[in-house]
Amino acid sequence: MRPIILKGEKVSLAVSLEKDKDKWLIWVNDRNIQNFVNSPMNIYFEKDFDEILEELRKNKSSIVNFAIVENSSNELVGFIGIGSIDWQSRHAMIWYFIGNEHWGKGYASEALSLICGFAFENMNLEKLYTFVHEPNKASQKVLEKNGFKLVGRFRKHAYIPKHGYVDSLAYELLREEWRNELNNPEG
Repeated sequence: MRPIILKGEKVSLAVSLEKDKDKWLIWVNDRNIQNFVNSPMNIYFEKDFDEILEELRKNKSSIVNFAIVENSSNELVGFIGIGSIDWQSRHAMIWYFIGNEHWGKGYASEALSLICGFAFENMNLEKLYTFVHEPNKASQKVLEKNGFKLVGRFRKHAYIPKHGYVDSLAYELLREEWRNELNNPEG
C-alpha cells in the first residue's frame, strides 16, 4: 500500500516507492519529457533512481519528492518535488513532470496546487520558483493557472533539439499571492 500524503480530486501526492523505478526510467529517458525537464543529452539508468531515493532519505531537509498518483486507479502518473530549499530566506524551487500518456488530464495543475499548499502551510516557505523553457506552453499554463507570475527571461538560455536555442522563463509564487488566490480564485 502506498502512503498518501495529500489527496486532491483527481490525484494525490504520495510517497515514491522502489516499484516506481520502471516508469520513472521510461519517463526520464523519453525525449518529449526530458527536453523540457532537464538537459536533453542526459540518459538515466536504474542506479540513478536508487541514488535519488538514497539522497531523499539522507537529506530530508533539503529535498521533498512525491509520486503523483491518479485517485480512481491508484496508478502512478508522474512526479513532483521541491528542491534547492533555502531555509533562511524561506524559498525553494519546484519541479514536476507527468508521463506523456497522462498529458492533458489536469493532473499537473492539481498536483502543483497540492504541493504549493504543502510548501506554504507545512514547510512555512515564503516563495516558490521554477524555470520553464519557452516552447513548453503546457507547463506555462499549469504555472499561471496556479497563480505563478512570469518574472524574468533568460534569453537563448537552453538548447533543445528541434527548437534550437530557446529562452528560459522564470516564474514565482509568493505566499500572499497563493493565499489571495485561495480566497478569491476568480481574480
